[in-house]
Amino acid sequence: MTNRIVVTKTHIDGAPKETDFEVKSQVLAQSAQPAGSVIVKNLYVSVDPYQLNRMKSDSSSQSYSFLAAGIEIDCYGVGKVVASGNPEFQEGDLVAGLLTWGEYSVLKPGSMFRKLDAMGFPLSNHIGALAFSGLTAYAGLFEVGKAKKGDRVFVSTASGSVGHLVGQFAKLHGCYVVGSAGSKAKVELLKGKLGFDDAFNYKEEADIKATLRKHFPHGIDVYFDSVGGEMLEAAVANMNLFGRVAACGAISEYTGSGRKAAPDMVEVIYRRIQIQGFLCPDFLSVHSDFISATCDHLRSEKMVSVEDISTGLESIPSSFAGLFHGSNIGKTIVQIAVE
Repeated sequence: MTNRIVVTKTHIDGAPKETDFEVKSQVLAQSAQPAGSVIVKNLYVSVDPYQLNRMKSDSSSQSYSFLAAGIEIDCYGVGKVVASGNPEFQEGDLVAGLLTWGEYSVLKPGSMFRKLDAMGFPLSNHIGALAFSGLTAYAGLFEVGKAKKGDRVFVSTASGSVGHLVGQFAKLHGCYVVGSAGSKAKVELLKGKLGFDDAFNYKEEADIKATLRKHFPHGIDVYFDSVGGEMLEAAVANMNLFGRVAACGAISEYTGSGRKAAPDMVEVIYRRIQIQGFLCPDFLSVHSDFISATCDHLRSEKMVSVEDISTGLESIPSSFAGLFHGSNIGKTIVQIAVE
């Protein structure tokens, strides 16, 4: 069969553009794959900001391996087995795991994937709320942020794939929650459908420190950071004694156009503020608790999974570029095929 994949034309060192990508065709033959491989028809694939770090010509991160131009780009996704050399997987099985930006993925022995029990939820939920975005929100808030009932929680990029879940987890836990977002529509979503106590459009605020002081007259206990830069500085300036910062992203710094964060370290020391970066795989030990809690919240409709789904392989470049212009609301997903 012919498999079409989305690849980069060259390394990307600024904000990504649709023209940085192209669709390439390759021949996919089961007989040419390593023994034990599984061929999966991709149904839904994830599009995430962190992927840009792997597309650069240089990166200070030790957590990413560089992607050469023209090769497959891996991502989290959900698909259906169409051919299997692995006795544990049969044709027609649904799987979730590390797929690729393409119509099909070849999952070799040792690849990260598993059979998927949809548990009655839409398959797209298994890309976001019930996958890495959800676990990042849950673990970051409770394991890193140590959120307690009554805590005052600030969430940046609050309408994004992780942030909109963080705020809802925090509200369900009895916290006071304020989020920042980049448009009036997103602010209305946070305060309305998602139940945040308050929210503001950071693009309309000349002084973020003063804005946070207005929303948190008694200080911030937990800051869930996906932005870095000036937002991190402003949050630290408003933290309470023994405040906690759960840092899962720094999208303002990914493209090289934003100023690097420089929080006041004197304040960090004297207020005994904990700033901890983390990655989702650090907390696989709480995965079962996360799944149980999140499924309960979704079934009872106490939590909403917001998804921004585009259709077709060709929409991946625009969906990815849109992340860096604030075009998305909720989890960005591309539906490649219908089950």
